Amino acid sequence: MLSIHTNPPAMTALRNLTGIQSAKDTVQNHVSTGLRVTGAVEDASNFAIAQGIRTDLRGFDAVIQGLNNAKGISQVGIAGATAVSNLMIDIRKKITEGANEGNTAQQQQILQNDYTDMLAQMRQILENSTFNGENILIEVAIPFNLVVGTVNNINVLSNIDGGTLTLRGQRIDVSYARLANEDISTPANALDALTVWETAMTDIGTALGELGADARALNLQTTFLESTRDAVDEGLGNIVDANMARESARLTALQVQEQLAVQTLGLANQRPQTILGLFQ
Repeated sequence: MLSIHTNPPAMTALRNLTGIQSAKDTVQNHVSTGLRVTGAVEDASNFAIAQGIRTDLRGFDAVIQGLNNAKGISQVGIAGATAVSNLMIDIRKKITEGANEGNTAQQQQILQNDYTDMLAQMRQILENSTFNGENILIEVAIPFNLVVGTVNNINVLSNIDGGTLTLRGQRIDVSYARLANEDISTPANALDALTVWETAMTDIGTALGELGADARALNLQTTFLESTRDAVDEGLGNIVDANMARESARLTALQVQEQLAVQTLGLANQRPQTILGLFQ
């Protein structure tokens, strides 16, 4: 039936053109974003999964950042403890020289002055072993005293489930305080100081061992989390990333289909024109 009111072929062609253009818009969105799933409307289940994975990835980044901060504190602490340990070797030499009964009073005073200066240097090293406001080599409340106080333990998140690692604080300031409580003004005092030095050196060695073990744990956990994050990121890509070669082929095909649909619609719209020939 020929009619000027209803043109079924044209409506069919229009529906086809609209569907092709909608598909083309979707593919262009994939190409421009690089994503196969760009929103809940497109694929609700995969989008929800992807959002959960993205949340985990942000969590991994935050935990790794915290671990890296703790690693900085650890590295500065180890550097400070190592510097103190090296200085202790020179202090031992001064104490041993001070225990020589053949020293004159003047020589003994020179040795005492050197001993005092070295202890001042030790204290300065300990005070400056700070990273991001944290110092794990000295007590929290009243440092550089002989009273046992609270160490500055640093607890840091180790995973996105709330697990923690502890960077153990040390009390190397106690070793300083014990040595500062001694003097080498006489050979006898120097011998007493030597006994204190031996205890302090042992404590500093123990502190270095614990600092090294904690730093190793932080490094291992950071490496593990970085590998896990990369694997999760790859899994996310498998869910939402677009296959650009395939999308390019689809876009080309849809562009051709769109051109054909436009031509078909044009031909269908010309059909009512044949009615005019009936009245000539």
